[in-house]
Amino acid sequence: MERIVVVDFGGQYDQLIARRVRDVGVYAELLPCTAEKGRLVTDETIGLIFTGGPASVLDEDAPGCPDGLLDCGLPILGICYGAQLIAREAGGQVAASEKREYGSALVSYDRESPLFARVPSPDTAWMSHSDHIESLPDDFLITASSANIRIAAFQQAQRQLYGVQFHPEVNNTNSGQRMLENFLYRICGAKGGWNMKNYAEQAVKRIRREVGDGKVLLALSGGVDSAVCATLLQRAIGDQLTCVFVDTGLLRKHEAEEVIRVFRDEFKVNLIAVNAKDRFLSRLKGVIDPEQKRKIIGEEFIRVFEEEAKKIGRVEFLAQGTIYPDVVESGVGDAALIKSHHNVGGLPDHIEFDGIIEPLRDLFKDEVRALGEELGLPEAMVWRQPFPGPGLAIRIIGEVTEEKLNILRDVDWIFREEIAKAGLDRKIWQYFAVLTDMRSVGVMGDERTYDYTTALRAVTSEDAMTADWARIPEDVLAQISSRIVNEVPQVNRVLYDITSKPPATIEYE
Repeated sequence: MERIVVVDFGGQYDQLIARRVRDVGVYAELLPCTAEKGRLVTDETIGLIFTGGPASVLDEDAPGCPDGLLDCGLPILGICYGAQLIAREAGGQVAASEKREYGSALVSYDRESPLFARVPSPDTAWMSHSDHIESLPDDFLITASSANIRIAAFQQAQRQLYGVQFHPEVNNTNSGQRMLENFLYRICGAKGGWNMKNYAEQAVKRIRREVGDGKVLLALSGGVDSAVCATLLQRAIGDQLTCVFVDTGLLRKHEAEEVIRVFRDEFKVNLIAVNAKDRFLSRLKGVIDPEQKRKIIGEEFIRVFEEEAKKIGRVEFLAQGTIYPDVVESGVGDAALIKSHHNVGGLPDHIEFDGIIEPLRDLFKDEVRALGEELGLPEAMVWRQPFPGPGLAIRIIGEVTEEKLNILRDVDWIFREEIAKAGLDRKIWQYFAVLTDMRSVGVMGDERTYDYTTALRAVTSEDAMTADWARIPEDVLAQISSRIVNEVPQVNRVLYDITSKPPATIEYE
């Protein structure tokens, strides 16, 4: 399979570059700049992209690339720091700018360059740099300029070296995606074909080859990643797969029933459903501290999973819904052996397995959803809202009780239902309700009430690293509030959180 290697120099947009490449049908893999040349340049590699980064190429300990990589014979595109590195390694000069340039700039392009074919000129591009390329080797050609930067892009076509001082991967660069397409298809000669239909077919073959006649165990939470993982494994190995679903009692309304219905009844998965509600609530009694809640839930989950795994007998493989950001965040290309189970704690490390199966480890979140649709998972499950491992326990401020869980389930259900009715469910990154520990005076009919206050949280984001509060129309908020106070008798006040991240986090605990 052809691949583009995105060589990571620590830039904030590195994963985004890989995603943008995949968006146009070419597989991209993110690898560290410290990787050996033989790992970067393989028979499958058709080109490399050097990312931006926080360092300066002028620093004594600035990140570099393996010796000889610029002369590997493959096309290379440098972005920001990557462009400066290419220019300097090839014999050009890089200098510190008097002031950092950050934001949109009008750039004029040489449309004779294959990188800028079909790109309007001038056009807006996004700058973010404190150094600039002062001069290029004689055999290099300047291919773009702006009012502030004489060398905004360059090329050495014979050596297939290209560089841009701006960021084509961000939306603020108007024609950035077209530039990436030009690099991939015009310069690297990509054939394309990276899509979820092809991925599913290849993954099924790979799983069958790896598993053979062995048995596979998967902890199924019902979240998008584990649900898609289970569906893919079921298609590949059928009855050799056993899934353990632990109902902690901390799930949202109707979620446990939906997981059981979809996987046991529709997909005919060997599913062990464990009702452990009482165990978890008993352990959480009197607990207020959120970190203690997380620890208790994680430990209890491990115990339940371990008990069920022992009942099954010998199982050769443990499957996990690890996705590509998990791999990258654990060390850029070197996944941890066993990742934490949906953020609640590591699975038991003393249950012996012959190997770990991670069929989604090459996919970004949006690709996992696309694969789920390709595999026929219900839309509601594919587009399920992100949900923390400890569940509603960390959306209840203070002690977790059955009464509070039921209140929050009803409030959250109304919120999600009205957001969907308004057609906002695909436009908002994440939205959910929180039950605060605050009670206040209210009036219901002619009677005084003293009931709970609930908070609604909805944010927009691209990567969850930063987030802004979602501008939900006032009439939609009014309808949500009206339904909550009328249909959930224990709630008499509804708040809408308009705090961004930072300074706040998305979740409350």
